[in-house]
Amino acid sequence: MEDILEFLEAVLHNNNRPWFQEHKKQYQQAQAHFNAIAEQIIAGVQQFDDDCKGLTLKDCTYRFYRDTRFSPDKRPYKTHFGVFVCPEGKKSMLAGYYFHVEAKESEYLGHNMLCTGMYMPDTAMLKTIRDEILFNAEPLVESIAKAKGFGLDTSNAMKRVPNGYPKDHPQAELFKQRDWLLVQDLPDARLSDPHLVDWVVSEFEKTKDFCQWLNRTVRG
Repeated sequence: MEDILEFLEAVLHNNNRPWFQEHKKQYQQAQAHFNAIAEQIIAGVQQFDDDCKGLTLKDCTYRFYRDTRFSPDKRPYKTHFGVFVCPEGKKSMLAGYYFHVEAKESEYLGHNMLCTGMYMPDTAMLKTIRDEILFNAEPLVESIAKAKGFGLDTSNAMKRVPNGYPKDHPQAELFKQRDWLLVQDLPDARLSDPHLVDWVVSEFEKTKDFCQWLNRTVRG
């Protein structure tokens, strides 16, 4: 993992095409190493979550080149690698399991992390989740409690309970959620662990009930 982090640090401070072309071999080595880790994580998740069977590396990983067409930020390269193991692939909008590493001082997420869930579900999905909480919140609450070491990300939550949902509901705070993500910071020391992949997979398995609850709910 050290070569991956060193490369990301170098890109952070040299995010331009001439430098990248001169160091393309370093990129290829870092990408290949990350892909090998990603494939192991995908295989590990598939062992405990049948909904993720059949996924390939391409289904779960992203281009390193940024799409700058509609962005004022014209830096051409990302400063992170990630793998998202999600039923039907990364574009499905369903909940899944995300492993993320990035350069220190990067402004993308600001830290390495594990994350399970659904980012920015559409209006219909969000309503379906909230309606299920309204009438049967217990399985969701239990799945969050079961994910030891993870916490529900409330950074994008609404300030008030949305219209149409009771403020006195026992789980009223959950109605405020816009994103449905369980997150855990990934310390740098953990990245040098020779058993990193086994640990990542075992941590993700704690979040299986949460992930599957979300997907069952939005699929109907």
